Amino acid sequence: MAKKNLSRRDFLRLTGAATALMATGLDLQSMLRAAPAEFQDAVKIVFGGWGATAEDNGVQAAIKQFVTENPTISVEWQLTPQAADYMQQLLTNFAAQTAPDTSFITSDAYETLAKGGQLMDITDRITADPDLGKKDYFFPQEAARSADDNGRWHGIGATWVAAHMYYNADMLEKAGIKPPGFKDEEIWDWDTFIANAKKLTVDANGKHPDDTGFDKDNIQTWAIDWPLGNWVIPAGAVYSNGGAWIKDGKIALDSPEAIDALQKLADLVYVHNVAPRTAAMSDLGMTNTQMIDSGRLAMGIDGSWALSWMNPSTVKNVKLGTGAIPKLKQPADLMQAHFHSMISSTQHPEEAWKWLRFLATPFYTLSFMKIGLWLPSQSAQVTPDGLKTWITPGIHTDNYADFVTDYLPKYGVAVRIPPGYIEASNNFITPAFQALADGKAAADIFPDAVKQANEVLDAAAKA
Repeated sequence: MAKKNLSRRDFLRLTGAATALMATGLDLQSMLRAAPAEFQDAVKIVFGGWGATAEDNGVQAAIKQFVTENPTISVEWQLTPQAADYMQQLLTNFAAQTAPDTSFITSDAYETLAKGGQLMDITDRITADPDLGKKDYFFPQEAARSADDNGRWHGIGATWVAAHMYYNADMLEKAGIKPPGFKDEEIWDWDTFIANAKKLTVDANGKHPDDTGFDKDNIQTWAIDWPLGNWVIPAGAVYSNGGAWIKDGKIALDSPEAIDALQKLADLVYVHNVAPRTAAMSDLGMTNTQMIDSGRLAMGIDGSWALSWMNPSTVKNVKLGTGAIPKLKQPADLMQAHFHSMISSTQHPEEAWKWLRFLATPFYTLSFMKIGLWLPSQSAQVTPDGLKTWITPGIHTDNYADFVTDYLPKYGVAVRIPPGYIEASNNFITPAFQALADGKAAADIFPDAVKQANEVLDAAAKA
C-alpha cells in the first residue's frame, strides 16, 4: 500500500476548511474521507510485460484511464523489450518471491505456469462477471485454449494473432495475376500459388524458374517469403494439409501430413526457387516490408501483428494488399497470442482482478487493434458496428474485415500448448526448423526431433 503524505500547506488548507465547516456537522475525519484520491492511500498493482513503443504507449494509456476509474488503485508498469527476456526474468522473480501482481504470459508458458501454481485460477471471477461471463463475450476459440482439462481458466487471452499474406498489388497486376483474398473463392490452392510464384520470380536476365537458363543464384525479384522461425507462421500450412502442430497434448509434427506440409515450405526455396533463404535476406540488409515496397519481393507471409509496421501508410511506393495463406487440402490458420494473468502470490487479489478485467475490455484492446498490432478476440468487435470502432483507413487494407468476420471464424485453429513445451521446443523443435531452413529433408529431421520433444512433455505431465 503506497501513501502520499500531505504537505504542511495541504494540511492547513484541509484543517482550516474543516474548522469553517464544523457548524454544519462535518469533522476532520469526514473531510479526509471525502478528500480527492491523491490524499488517500492507493493499493499498488505491479503489471509486468514486454513490447516496443506501441505496447508501452497502449499500456500507459490504459493505466491512465484505469486509475481515473479506480482512484484507490495505482498500477506500476514494468516493461522488458523482448518476450523471452521477460519470461526468463519472471521465472527468476518467482524464485525470489518478487513476482508482479499481474503479468503478460507467453502462450507457450501458460499451461506450464498454471500447472506449477504460479498463475491464479480466475474461473469463478470470470463466470460471475456481468460482461466477461457472457457466453458470447469472447470468440469460442478463447475457451478452447484458455481452459485446462478441468475447464479452469488461469488467464485471459490478450488478443488474437494469425498469419496472412501481404502482397505488392502492382506486381501482381503487372503479371496478370488475380490477387488472393480471405473469402472462400479468393483463397489460392497450392498449385495456383506455385504457378503464380513462378510468374513473379525473375532472375537478372528476366527469366523465370521454369525457363531454360534461369539463374537461381542471381534472382532479382522473389515471389514469396514464408519464414520458418516463428511457429505461428508455418503452422497454418501444417493444419491446412490435415496435420497438427499439437494434438492430444503432444507435438504432432512427425505425422505424414505435417512432414509433407513442412517440406512444401522448404521446397519454395530449394526446389521451386521462388523464395529467398534467410541468409539471402540478411545479405540484402532489407526487411520483408522494404523488399515488398522496393519491388524485390512480391508476397510475404507474416503475422497479423506485422500490419502495425507493414501497412498502406508505411509501404509508400506500391499498393499493398492482404489475403489468406495458400491452402493445401483446406483453408486453415493458427490463432495464438499471449495471456494476461494474475500471479498467485499477489497480496491484492481484488485490485489485481479489477486491473486484469480492465485489460479484457474494449478501451484497452481497441488501442492496439486500431494500429494493426492486434486482432479482435471479443465477439462484439466483429459485428458491423464493432468493426467501425477499430478498422482504420491507412492501416487496414480494404478487405481486412473479411479476415476477422469470415476467414478466421471458419478456419482459425486455437491450440493449447502443454506443460514443458518451451524446453521441448528450444531443445528439439527449433533446431529441427533451423535444419529444415538449411535444406535438410523434413522426413529426416522431424520424426526423431518430435520423439525427443515428446519425452520432455511426458516428463512434464508426470511432474
